[in-house]
Amino acid sequence: MRIAILEDDVALAGLVEMTLTEAGHFCEVFGEGHLLTRALHRETYDVLILDWNVPGISGIGILEWVRSNLDLAPPALMLTSRSAEEDIVEGLFAGADDYVIKPVAPAVLKARVNALARRAYPAALLGIEVFGSYRFDTRAETVECHGELIALTAKEFALALLLFRNLHRALSRAYIFEAVWGRNPDLPTRTLDVHISNVRTKLNIRPGNGFKLVPIYAYGYRLEALTS
Repeated sequence: MRIAILEDDVALAGLVEMTLTEAGHFCEVFGEGHLLTRALHRETYDVLILDWNVPGISGIGILEWVRSNLDLAPPALMLTSRSAEEDIVEGLFAGADDYVIKPVAPAVLKARVNALARRAYPAALLGIEVFGSYRFDTRAETVECHGELIALTAKEFALALLLFRNLHRALSRAYIFEAVWGRNPDLPTRTLDVHISNVRTKLNIRPGNGFKLVPIYAYGYRLEALTS
């Protein structure tokens, strides 16, 4: 997962980043609230970890900003030293999905993040996933539309499944590249556009089939399910 960490204590931010990186996640650390909101304009994150008292926009302010400015807010975990009952209530009321009081053991932090991710992004069981007229077989890596098998490459299948699993969620180009090709792929940016075009054409993604693939200028793409 891509995780954004808002923490102005350099030592603690490093510990959180190391703990979650060792667990297989990609982390970015922000020491000030406005730096995180700036990043959220151009990047997609699966989870936010927010300290309350940071320079600029506070962790609570970030929660309010996210829910006002993003179509789908990523789950957020408040990681703070504020332990009063009223603070916990305020944090959860503001939109935090979990509230953890510092200091926290690395194993507990990993468990909390994993539990948060399971709730927000329930892992699909290996097998069949259906989205309207599209039927994905994740074991065979095949997809059908209206019962007709569609020939896709492995990367096209992974890209299509990523888009359908994240309906109505804007995905940044960096997020898609990492999810489909791995971190820091040595590929031209045109590669993604070509694969997007192939997926749109091969799956015949259009309003008549109930879906629309929307490019987001200077950001990425969003797949939308249309209501009849």
